[in-house]
Amino acid sequence: MTRGLMIAAPSSGTGKTTVMLGLLRALRDRGVTVQPFKSGPDYIDPAFHRAASGRPSFNLDSWAMAGAQLDTLASRADDADLILAEGSMGLFDGVARPGAAGNGASADIARRMGWPVVLVIDISGQAQSAAATALGFTRFDPSVPIAGVILNRVASVRHETLASAGMAAMGIRVLGCLPRRGDLQLPERHLGLVQAGEHADLDARIAAYAAFVADHVDLPALQDIAATAPRRPVSAAALFPPAQRIALAQDAAFSFVYPHLLEGWRAAGAEIRPFSPLADEAPDPAADLVWLPGGYPELHAGPLAAAERFRAGLHAHAATRPVHGECGGYMALGEALIDGDGVSHRMAGLIGLVTSYAKRRLHLGYRRAVLHQPIAALPAGAVLAGHEFHYSTIVEQPDAPLARVTDANGDELPDTGSVRGHVTGTFFHLITAGTEPGA
Repeated sequence: MTRGLMIAAPSSGTGKTTVMLGLLRALRDRGVTVQPFKSGPDYIDPAFHRAASGRPSFNLDSWAMAGAQLDTLASRADDADLILAEGSMGLFDGVARPGAAGNGASADIARRMGWPVVLVIDISGQAQSAAATALGFTRFDPSVPIAGVILNRVASVRHETLASAGMAAMGIRVLGCLPRRGDLQLPERHLGLVQAGEHADLDARIAAYAAFVADHVDLPALQDIAATAPRRPVSAAALFPPAQRIALAQDAAFSFVYPHLLEGWRAAGAEIRPFSPLADEAPDPAADLVWLPGGYPELHAGPLAAAERFRAGLHAHAATRPVHGECGGYMALGEALIDGDGVSHRMAGLIGLVTSYAKRRLHLGYRRAVLHQPIAALPAGAVLAGHEFHYSTIVEQPDAPLARVTDANGDELPDTGSVRGHVTGTFFHLITAGTEPGA
C-alpha cells in the first residue's frame, strides 16, 4: 500500500492549496510519483492537483461515500510512490450527523487511511501563540496523528524564530517556514478558486510554487513521515452509469463534475462524449443522455443565450431522450437566467425555471435525495448523495419536483429540482447513488 499524508489546516484561507500544489510539483520534479486526493465535495481543486502532479485527483468524501468506495478510490494510488491528500476547511470540520463513513471531515479520511496530518498554519499576527493552536489539534483526537506543521506567511527571520520556538516548547515538529509572498496566490471568485483551465500561465504559477516550497520545506522529512495505510479489500464494483452514451457539456461554463464519477462511468462501460455549449456545439445526436454539469453559466449568459445550434440540439434530444442538468446546468435548461446586473438572458427553455443573481443568497450543504422520477437509468426511488453550493435564487419554478430531499442532519427540505417530459434538473451535484448512512 502506498504511503500517504494529509495536508490540512485549522481553517480555510491558510494557503493550504498553494502549499499542496507546490508540494505536488516539487516532489514530481524530484522523480517522485505522487497521487493526489481531495477531501470533501470540492470540484475545483482536483483539476489544479492534476496540473501539478500529472495524475488525476479524486475526491474522498466520508459523508457521501461508503467505506468500500473510499478504499476503492484510494487504491488508485497503488502504482504511486506517495499520496498527498488535501483537506477541506479545518481538519475536524464536518456535519453534525454522520453519513456513509463519517461526518465529512478531513480527519475522517486521515483516520481511515492511516495518513499522518501536516497542518499548514497561517501565523500572521501571532508568533508563539501559534503553538497553542497546533497543540490543540494534536490533543483534539489522538486517533488522528499530527506529524508536524508548515508555518505560512512568516513576516521575518525573527517572526520565524519566535514561532518555531513556541512549537519546539510544545514538542511539535516544524517541517517548513514559508515567507509571506503576496504574489503567490491564486485568484478567487464566488464559488472558490478561478478554474484551472482559465489560467493561461498555470504551469508557470505551479512551477513558482514548487520552487518556493522546495526552498522552505523539508521534502525528505515529509516523505519519511508518510505512513502506510492498512490494506483493505477493494470492491470491484463500478459506479452505475445513468446511460451508455453520455453527451457531457464541458467548457468554461460547465465544468463542475467529480472526476470519480466520470472514471466510474467509463469503468462500467459508458462512453463520455464531450461538447461545448459556449462554442455553440450541439450534443452528439447518438447519445442516450445529455448531462449538463454545474459551472459558471452566469458569467457566460450572453453567449449561451445566443447559442442557437446548442439550443436546437438540446430540444431535438429532449423530444425522445433524457436531458439532465446540475446546478449551473439546471439553470441553463430553464427559461431565463438573470445576471448580477439584473439583465435577463434567454436559456434553453426546456423547463420553466427562472433564476437570478441580482440578489445573491448562499445555498450550501450536503443533500440526500430520493428521486420521485428517474434521471435516465437512475430509477425513481433511487437514493442520491450530493452537495449544493450556489448563490442563485429561484424566481419561478412551475414544474413538478424531482426529488424529496434532506440536509446533512436529516432535516426535510422543500422538494427540489424540476421534471418536464424527458428533462430533469436539480441544484445539487451528484457524488454517489444508492448510498445510505452506515453503509
